[in-house]
Amino acid sequence: MTQALEPRKATPRRHDREILALAVPAFGALVAEPLFVLADSAIVGHLGTPQLAGLGIAAALLTTAVSVFVFLAYATTAAVSRRVGAGDLKAAIRQGMDGIWLALLLGAAVAAAVLPTAPRLVSLLGASDTVAPYATTYLRISALGIPAMLMVLAATGVIRGLQDTRTPLYVAVGGFALNAGLNAALVYGAGLGIAGSAWGTVLAQFAMAGAYLVVVVRGARRHGASLRPDAAGIRACAQAGAPLLVRTLSLRAVLMIATFVAARLGDADVAAHQILLSLWSLLAFALDAIAIAGQAIIGRYLGAGDTDGAKAVCRRMVQWGIVSGTVLGLLLAAARPLIVPLFTTDPAVEEALLPALLVVAASQPVAGIVFVLDGVLMGAGDGRYLAWAMLATLAVFAPAALLVPVLGGGLITLWMAMTLMMLVRMATLQLRTRSGRWAVAGATR
Repeated sequence: MTQALEPRKATPRRHDREILALAVPAFGALVAEPLFVLADSAIVGHLGTPQLAGLGIAAALLTTAVSVFVFLAYATTAAVSRRVGAGDLKAAIRQGMDGIWLALLLGAAVAAAVLPTAPRLVSLLGASDTVAPYATTYLRISALGIPAMLMVLAATGVIRGLQDTRTPLYVAVGGFALNAGLNAALVYGAGLGIAGSAWGTVLAQFAMAGAYLVVVVRGARRHGASLRPDAAGIRACAQAGAPLLVRTLSLRAVLMIATFVAARLGDADVAAHQILLSLWSLLAFALDAIAIAGQAIIGRYLGAGDTDGAKAVCRRMVQWGIVSGTVLGLLLAAARPLIVPLFTTDPAVEEALLPALLVVAASQPVAGIVFVLDGVLMGAGDGRYLAWAMLATLAVFAPAALLVPVLGGGLITLWMAMTLMMLVRMATLQLRTRSGRWAVAGATR
């Protein structure tokens, strides 16, 4: 057990070192996560447009089924880092173990729900008769990996809360390499088509979960933390994550509505939308590296009682977010002609994709601010405000997006509505961080 961290004088240079030490490895780990879908998209895309469109719909459903429980990572990071700041590593890891047990229980329940309802879920997203069989096949097989995916989230939160972002980097890179290799071998080598892509992802996720468990269990034994499930601790984790669950459900509703609208624009548009969403997610995860650093650092500062330091590092991270978002947006705009051929050779998909990429590129500076402030408030445990803010954002986005096909708009218009959504998020998050009411000190909030 360590002693509580002593507050030191906050300086921009010190904050830069802290942010970089956690954000650089986190960047690699976070970029590797959406590369799972990008690798699947690149491999499946060459099977044909219906297969790619089917992957897009199934991936949206699968990502929703998993991402609604992202609180397993975020809430755990915040709680563990506060304990670290207060100098109680045993309690920090014990709390993390409760999160892992909760992840296993939730994962089994979600997988059991998705398997029999896959055809109906695909139909609800408006998949055409051509696309639906491919989407159903991918979704049913991938559902088997949901327990592993949720355990990866929880274990990642424990390790990040302990101020370690290198281990998630190593596991994510290894998982991506395994996923890409298995996908290529099973889709083309074994001739399994889109089913091979799904099986490759499932096997890679279980391998990642196993690697994380080895690391977390070793840490628990080293610090004398119990590995047994504790009903009270599991309930406490669930209660702490409930506001973030509402926040994430609202965000996933935004993405599901976007896919629903794209599906009504035609097969070429939904295929292009899948590529856009994959790239948007890749950029989001890259920007989220600073937010991940923020979750760990903010929680540690507040756990140590240093609210001034927490506010100062928040301001510095916003500056990092603006610069990072601008750079990523410029790179995406410049690389458009190189990106499109990686995913499709269908002229209709290319025609829809090229101009829409400019809209995504232009929104990246706003995204840089949004993801950083989201991470700051998560690190502070300010989940209740995040829940209400995201519900308000959904209320603005939903009618704007659903009007796109009614008014004859296309994919560009849909992604303009996505940019509006990000602007609303930015406004609500800035309002909270400027108030200072998020900075509550202590080992627990």
